[in-house]
Amino acid sequence: MANKHIGMEEEPEIIYIPDDEGHEEEFEVIMKFDVDGSDAKYMMVVPLESEDDETDEVYAFRYEEDGEDLKLYMIDDDEEWSIVEETFNTLVDQLNGSNDND
Repeated sequence: MANKHIGMEEEPEIIYIPDDEGHEEEFEVIMKFDVDGSDAKYMMVVPLESEDDETDEVYAFRYEEDGEDLKLYMIDDDEEWSIVEETFNTLVDQLNGSNDND
């Protein structure tokens, strides 16, 4: 079963990710989860400031925590991406379903 962390705490978790030019951009972590049968952990983030306010882009990363340090890895493998996307969509559907019953 996938563990999920949906941004329900009082303050959002903010991380800083450098862009191609080395400028750090702020992102809000909207979900953390792991995938059944894997030790890998994943997070979904959205940019805090977007050039196009009409488009909410969601980015996925595999991550590792080493004490205070957070290491992010791009998901380049199509098979891994499919698993992450399917898990994310399932968790979102479950979250939306549980909100309908409240």
